[in-house]
Amino acid sequence: MILRTALSLAIAAAVLPSHAAPVLTTVAERSGFEATGRYDEVIKLCADFQKAYPKAVRCFEFGRTPENRPMLALAVSKTGALTAAEAKKRNLPVLLVQGGIHAGEIDGKDAGFLALRHSLEGKAASGTLDKQVVLFVPVFNVDGHERFGPNNRPNQRGPVEMGWRVTAQNYNLNRDYVKADAPEMQAMLALVNQWDPLAYIDLHVTDGAKFEADVSIQVEPVHGGDAALRAAGTALRDNVIADLRKQGSDPKHFYISFAKTDDPQSGFIDEMSTARYSTGYFYLRNRFGMLVETHSWKDYPTRVKITYNTIVSLLDQVATHGTEWRTAALAADARAAALGGQDFPLSYKTTDQTHTIDFRGYEYKRVPSDVSGGTWTQYDETKPQLWKVPLREEIVPDFVVKAPAGGYLVPAAHAAAVGAKLKQHGVTFKVLAGAPGKVDVEAFRATETKLTPQSFEGHQMLAVKGAWNAEQRDVGQGALFVPIAQPKARLVMTMLEPQGADSLLAWGAFNTAFERKEYMEEYVAEEVAREQLRDPAVADAFKARLESDPAFAKSPHARLEFFAKRHPSWDERFNLYPVYRTARTY
Repeated sequence: MILRTALSLAIAAAVLPSHAAPVLTTVAERSGFEATGRYDEVIKLCADFQKAYPKAVRCFEFGRTPENRPMLALAVSKTGALTAAEAKKRNLPVLLVQGGIHAGEIDGKDAGFLALRHSLEGKAASGTLDKQVVLFVPVFNVDGHERFGPNNRPNQRGPVEMGWRVTAQNYNLNRDYVKADAPEMQAMLALVNQWDPLAYIDLHVTDGAKFEADVSIQVEPVHGGDAALRAAGTALRDNVIADLRKQGSDPKHFYISFAKTDDPQSGFIDEMSTARYSTGYFYLRNRFGMLVETHSWKDYPTRVKITYNTIVSLLDQVATHGTEWRTAALAADARAAALGGQDFPLSYKTTDQTHTIDFRGYEYKRVPSDVSGGTWTQYDETKPQLWKVPLREEIVPDFVVKAPAGGYLVPAAHAAAVGAKLKQHGVTFKVLAGAPGKVDVEAFRATETKLTPQSFEGHQMLAVKGAWNAEQRDVGQGALFVPIAQPKARLVMTMLEPQGADSLLAWGAFNTAFERKEYMEEYVAEEVAREQLRDPAVADAFKARLESDPAFAKSPHARLEFFAKRHPSWDERFNLYPVYRTARTY
């Protein structure tokens, strides 16, 4: 009944006479935050906000989804700067607030429209729009939003109906920031490249157990990235958390999901997101990424209010500190351009250091389940309980590599594919007009390769072990040179260092380089082996391998492969990563 009433009101609003002032309230507001509107409401509100505030709001389309729906954004500012060019010209900080990347977690859409309306009316964050430009993307995953239904989030309380987690092509956009397969992500990256937001706010709803904590606020750079910029990232996080506490929330600075599923006493582990996630991506561009996760077991009115409070806090924070933080970000760009020869962490880990925290939960019991055969955790929400649980939150660099002095060379055979991907991220590179010929480089040869047994986000992922070693390689015309001396140097290394979790190699872009294509028949290998054994050095090496490696000694295939690898027919490019490191520039 509530939903039908809300939708009726929305329809009534849509058919008001053309001379009437635009109605800027949402289906959510008019339903008491029991329901949320469909995407046609976003289309109408975007246009109506611009109509109501023509000097302060611009509604524009920045992409199209695979199902041909418009991807809309609102540029909101009282500075008069409603284009990227004007924002840059006036040195204004840009705050990008994104809702609905997982369209079932739709708090950000309704909270964002309400926060912007109140800001424009002067009812909240008064004066903040005079000092910044806000880009609001109400729904990132538009096609997923329109896969509407009442049962899309079984572990979430409200709204009555909501969208779907992934896109129409079944991509999870919050795994797509580096590989950028989805047209939606490609459109978002183009928007980001154009506007260069100081902070990118990703609004979610977390899953998890039943407890009183209602939101988590995670920011990078805090644990990684530019050392000086981490101080500003920490201030942004802590200031927003403090603002939320004043509003009665119980915010946490770590992702509030148990270390062991369904076991409260296992506590929590803070982790560093990899670059496939929003918060693991933007610090690589020397900008702030914030992950906001309201708690799914809070009802929809509560969650929207918390998200609203978060957005209002962000408006205040960027208005107060944005100029200072933007200066710090640009200084970080300059330092990143000097990264050549310096250490760069490709991954981070959480240490075993643990301390006990007080965490507000509910009384619970864990009982054997006659259904699953496992353990069932039963919570009593009528009985709040203070838990004492472990928290691991010390995050340190794990796998560290040294940045090349000059940059990376991508041979012409792979230049088009790699160049297209670099261009999506706004990375600077050069197509070599001439052929440098045989040049000194570092080449990576894999000693171990491991493919995932099944597809993940449309890719069979690859992990490699190996090392960079000095070689001479022939580089032809049309190769790419990707300099390390650029503001996005950290992103360049994340994409091109082969052992990174979100490198192009890890996402399967170069799998063919690690597939053997030519073979020697066994009867031929038998003859080749006997010829090679005439060489005492080969004979000694073969004997030593037989004596030291029982598995090798028992394998006819491995024994013949020993000789095949020494034959001139062996493919010297097998397991060679087709991207080289170079100390010089081109």
